[in-house]
Order: sequence, then C-alpha cells, then structure tokens
Amino acid sequence: MQRMAKDKTLFSCSECGGTSPKWLGKCPHCEAWNTLVESRVSDTGASKNRYSERAGLAPASPVMALSDIEAQEVDRTPTGQDELDRVLGGGMVEGGVVLIGGDPGIGKSTLLLQALDGLQRIGQNTLYVTGEESGAQVALRARRLGLDHSRVQVLAETQLEKIISTLQAQSPHIAVIDSIQTVYSDQLTSAPGSVAQVRECAAHLTRLAKASGIAIVLVGHVTKEGALAGPRVLEHMVDTVLYFEGDTHSSFRLVRAIKNRFGAVNEIGVFAMTEKGLKGVSNPSAIFLSQHAEPVPGSCVMVTLEGTRPLLVEIQALVDTAHVPNPRRLALGLEQHRLAMLLAVLHRHAGIACFDQDVFLNAVGGVKITEPAADLAVLLAIQSSMKNKALPKNLIVFGEVGLAGEIRPCPRGQERLKEAAKLGFKQAIVPKANAPKTNIPGLTIFAVDRIDQAIQAARNLE
Repeated sequence: MQRMAKDKTLFSCSECGGTSPKWLGKCPHCEAWNTLVESRVSDTGASKNRYSERAGLAPASPVMALSDIEAQEVDRTPTGQDELDRVLGGGMVEGGVVLIGGDPGIGKSTLLLQALDGLQRIGQNTLYVTGEESGAQVALRARRLGLDHSRVQVLAETQLEKIISTLQAQSPHIAVIDSIQTVYSDQLTSAPGSVAQVRECAAHLTRLAKASGIAIVLVGHVTKEGALAGPRVLEHMVDTVLYFEGDTHSSFRLVRAIKNRFGAVNEIGVFAMTEKGLKGVSNPSAIFLSQHAEPVPGSCVMVTLEGTRPLLVEIQALVDTAHVPNPRRLALGLEQHRLAMLLAVLHRHAGIACFDQDVFLNAVGGVKITEPAADLAVLLAIQSSMKNKALPKNLIVFGEVGLAGEIRPCPRGQERLKEAAKLGFKQAIVPKANAPKTNIPGLTIFAVDRIDQAIQAARNLE
C-alpha cells in the first residue's frame, strides 16, 4: 500500500522569510513581532530546492588559473538616453539586472518607457511588465510622451510564474518589471511586497536573466527614509542599483548609480522633466549655479566630482545673530555633523567665532554633496556672510579642511580646474598639493595649505 505524502506545517516570517516549526509571537531570526504565518509544505521524502530547476547565476566551469581565463569585454546596447547610458556605464548589458528606485511620481516609469521605445526603434525586442497599471494606462502615458506608434510589448501581470513563462516564450532583449513589490509567487503564502516575496521573485528573475541573456530592469519602491523597500539582499543580487533623486516640485531629476558591476559608481545623470517626458541635460553645472546680477555675500562656487563628471555647485551660507540660547545649525545638501566640526576649526585656527550665530547652509539645485572637498567652500561662504562682503564672481574653490587647520588635497584636482576654466572662471583657491605644474590658460591659482591663508587670500581678492 502506497503511503500518502504527509503535509508538514511550517511557520514562515513575512518580514525576513525565516521559518519555525511552531508559532511564536516573535520571529527568532529578525525579532519582529506577530510576523509568523502558517504555511504547508508537502513532505515527499527527498527535499527539492525550488531553485534547482533554474540554471545558476553563471555556467559551471572547471577550476582555472586567472591568467588562463580569456577576458571579454561586455557588449552594451545604448538606450538612446545619453544621461541614462552614462549612469549605466554605456548602455544595457546582455543578462544584466538593473534595480532602479525612487520616490513615487519622480519619473521612473516615464524614463523606462522612453528608454524601451528607443531600444525598440533600433531593432531590440522589448517587454514592459506592469503590475501597478493596466495596459490602457501605460498606453495613455505613451500618448502623453509622444510615443504614439510605439511597438513596445506590454504585459499586465503580477504572478511570477506567468511572467517567467512569458519571458521564456517571447525571449525579449530587455524587459522591465514595474514594480518588483507587486510581483508574487505561488510558492509562498505571504502577501505581495513582503520581504520573502520580494526576495523570492527577484532571485528567480535574476537567475532567468543570467540563464537566458535577457536584460531585466526591476523598479523598486523606497521607504520614508529614501532607502529601497524590501530586503537588503535585493541590492546584492542585482548588477546595477540606480537611485532617482530630486524634488518632485522641481523640474530637474538626478539618477545616481549606487552600485554598478559594469561601470563607475556614484556616476550621475541629470534630467529635466518636460511635457514630453525626461530630457537629458548636457551641461548640468548651469542648474547648480545661481544667476546673480551682482556678487552677493555668503555665496561660494566649488567643483565637486560625481563619478567621473566634475560639477560646479554654488554653496550658500547665511549667518545671523542667534536670539535663542542654542544657535541653530542647518545644512541642506551637506552633512550636518561636518558643519559643526568646520565651525570649530574656523574658530580655533582662523579666530572667527560663530558660537552666538545661527548658521544655515544650502547647496543650490537640490544636489547632495558628500565629499569633503566642499569644506573650504563652506568656510569661505560662512566668512563672507559674517563679514557681509561678497566673494569675487569668477572665483572657484575646493579643498578638504582637517582638524588641525590644514587644507588637504582632493582627488583629480586638474580635472576640476579645467572644468572651471572651461566655464569662464578666472580665479581659484585650491590646496597647495593640487596646484598644477603648468599654467591653465585664463585661470589664476592661489595655492594654500592653511585655513587662515585661504581666508586671507579670499579677503585680498577683488
């Protein structure tokens, strides 16, 4: 008599995907409360992994010395969006998986629909899988973007197994999944968007991309803090992670590469939102510079590096007498803690005290500057605002300031100076180690190695 397969009951966590043989109030893996959900697993003797039917991330090969392996450059397919290609490292890669996240309404679906249409027009088979909108809504968006005769294939589906079978049958070159939080697998009982579902679906789609050579773009939602919703392993699985940045009230959008196996990280692409969709901005420095008729106090222009691109950004400072016991320190686009440190350095090594002053900092254009090369520009802007004396309009500044008052060099200083000279700047205050050995035409350079020297040099300029 043949024994019937016995169903075994397991409790799986909807947050981390961990399992427990019995129900517990708190998950033993991630310690989240009330997240264990009952699920039944068929006991058929030898356990069969659900990934065993799929090919691995890379084909099996014998052990070889690194020098014996032939290095092959990956082919890239340009999307037709120059700024997006810059961030991707030149274009889409066969079998590559891209994860793009951003706030709602910032333009993720718009940009990808434009990119798919551009790829379709050059002969690439494309598929747009939408789980959040119907096909009619996608068609309406395409009409608004001026893509009336687009031949992009659209599939409105959220079940993972049906999406995978369609991808295998259609075999497109590029597929977009909008979004990964709406896709669910029948193998799990948790709701779509849960950690277990997102991880499971992303893993299957990544394996499919590597096995079939289909380039897959996953759209991800973000949390209130701006991080990608779902498990952190999602970012580890994919090849490229892109973040959409920018204020929804502004017409400009930044796409930043956080991770890229096929290109440079921290590369940014700048887009302008128009009635016909997102258009690339070829000279983004113009966005981050305010147009003042006359030089104004508290304004200083610096050169920051975003990936391989030097950008000119205006740093604005406003110093005002504090009318409260605890003076306010506010920085937009710059690090708050670094501002407190720089004010201490300014007091100790330059004799300029701000302990009874409110200090407000702003990076024009909504850009976020994380590199320490902005230190010198911040201090000169603060000093300019305190003295109510404007810096010269054609002055460019960059340099890292140490706690001992020294000015440290910044990487790729020559490129920064050449970019400033190209945009018409005439004077520069830079660290002594970044001073060029040969003169740059049209640019007068003041090399300094202490903060007091830099402030004195700025005061002497007209």
